[in-house]
Amino acid sequence: METNYSYYNIEIKNAPFLTPNNIQTPKTAIIFFCNDRGEIINFREYGYYETKDIYDKIENNKEINLDNCYVKNFSLKAYRLYTLQDPKTMIELKNFSAKNAFFDSKYSIDFSFCIFKNDNVVSFENTHFASGKVIFASSIFNSKGVFFSYAFFRDGNADFSKVHFNEGETQFKNAIFNKGEKDFQYAIFGKGTVSFINTQFGDGDTLFINTIFEGGDISFKVANFGDGKKDFRYAKFGKGELSFDRTQFGNGLIDFRTVEIETEKVIFSRSIFGKSDVLFEAIEIKNSRVNFKNAEFGEGIVNFNLAECSNTKIFFDRSYFGSGSLTFYNSKFNTLSLKSCHLDYYIDLRMAECQLLDLSDSIIRDIVDIKPFDFNVKINSVNFEGIRLIGRIYIDWNKNRVKQLITQQSDASLSSIAEQFRVLKQNFNVTGQYNDEDKAYVEFKRFESKSILKEAVKQKKWNSIWAYPSYWFKWLVFDKMGLYATSPTRVFISVICVWFLFGCLYYFLEISGLGKTFSSVGNPDKISILAQSFYHSAITFFTIGYGDVFPEKLTRLFSAIEGFTGVFMMSYFTVAFVRKILR
Repeated sequence: METNYSYYNIEIKNAPFLTPNNIQTPKTAIIFFCNDRGEIINFREYGYYETKDIYDKIENNKEINLDNCYVKNFSLKAYRLYTLQDPKTMIELKNFSAKNAFFDSKYSIDFSFCIFKNDNVVSFENTHFASGKVIFASSIFNSKGVFFSYAFFRDGNADFSKVHFNEGETQFKNAIFNKGEKDFQYAIFGKGTVSFINTQFGDGDTLFINTIFEGGDISFKVANFGDGKKDFRYAKFGKGELSFDRTQFGNGLIDFRTVEIETEKVIFSRSIFGKSDVLFEAIEIKNSRVNFKNAEFGEGIVNFNLAECSNTKIFFDRSYFGSGSLTFYNSKFNTLSLKSCHLDYYIDLRMAECQLLDLSDSIIRDIVDIKPFDFNVKINSVNFEGIRLIGRIYIDWNKNRVKQLITQQSDASLSSIAEQFRVLKQNFNVTGQYNDEDKAYVEFKRFESKSILKEAVKQKKWNSIWAYPSYWFKWLVFDKMGLYATSPTRVFISVICVWFLFGCLYYFLEISGLGKTFSSVGNPDKISILAQSFYHSAITFFTIGYGDVFPEKLTRLFSAIEGFTGVFMMSYFTVAFVRKILR
């Protein structure tokens, strides 16, 4: 089909024309296609009926076959005037076909308020709408399918509003629309495949507002929208597969607000969104899997606020979000994956509900906001594995339940969990959340110790001889006694406990005869053996060394151990205390 021409000339010959399906027309039309220099670049012959002859066939309820025909000034609006009928009277066309036809009109090509009653399919396949707006508004296709494949809408303005495509295949595959408005508002596509594969929509607004797709696969795969608004607001997609795979949306607002989707699979992978806002606000997707993998967004806002997708998994893996912000404020998802993405601008992840948020392997250069403000953020699990944190994550340890977010990952390794806590520890430090930093650091060290133990035993089983004692020593001394030097209060309590335990030990040794403490000054205060045991524990633990009480037998050994323990614990307390004061 010739599409690259500047204008065309028509020559009507009084010679019959035999179409490829053996239908003879009384005349022949020759279309000459010319370039802007007036040169003929191609020509083609068509059969030709007078428009009045077509109207007579409609009037007599005859089959209308316009395959390979040139049709001039066809208009059902004009037909109604010709037959003195009401402008909105439904006109029935019986077994209509216009495959490979050429429609030409000074005004509009009008099929509005028409009932196509076909035993088979209605075909405008490879049809050339050369001039005039194409109007199918409020038409009904009672057929087994509708084909506009490879059709060329040269004027660009096409009105399919309120059209009812009944059950069967609806094909706009490889159709070409020039610049103009494409209106599918309130159209109803029945239960069957709907294909806009590789359709070229051209510049101008494309409107699918309140359009209903009752069921079957719907494909806009490799379609190309030009500059202008793409409006799908309030559209409804039934069960099947919805695909915008590798679709180019061009510049201009892309609006999917309040769309309802029941399809089991939604594909936007490798789609390219132009320099405009992309709105999915309040979209409702039921029990589906939505794929935006490797999609490319432009300069506008990408908005999923208030999305109702509680049972839906949505994947943006390896997508590029351009220079606009990305927001999921107060939305609901089962899974939201931003794996391996470049998040260069503000990302609002304050979701009302989400089972799994996956940020693994992503590069964060600006702000990722998860911190609750005016409602509870109910995220069950977050994967921070392998992220490169150049920017900031706004998150609160208690309000966001950070420990549960990370530890509830079903398939994360101990080392991976440890690394995620380490990243958050650094993030909390930069954002000045020092108490949260301490909590993240403690969890990092705990999971790091578990990971080291597991790896050591995994390499060689005999490593258990030293690995387990080492792990339990760290668990007792570094974790339980001081929370890895993050809690001076915990260390101070541990000091009191150690002093008390050694005091009890000295008293036990005294009464059992295995050890003894003596007063070198004759016990002037007349204190009991129990009190002297605790006094000796105190001056030994704090390395005071007055010399008024000294040990014998096994008490000497344990006194040496307590002296070392005291030096260590006091140093431990000093580190923890100074760390708190300095921050």
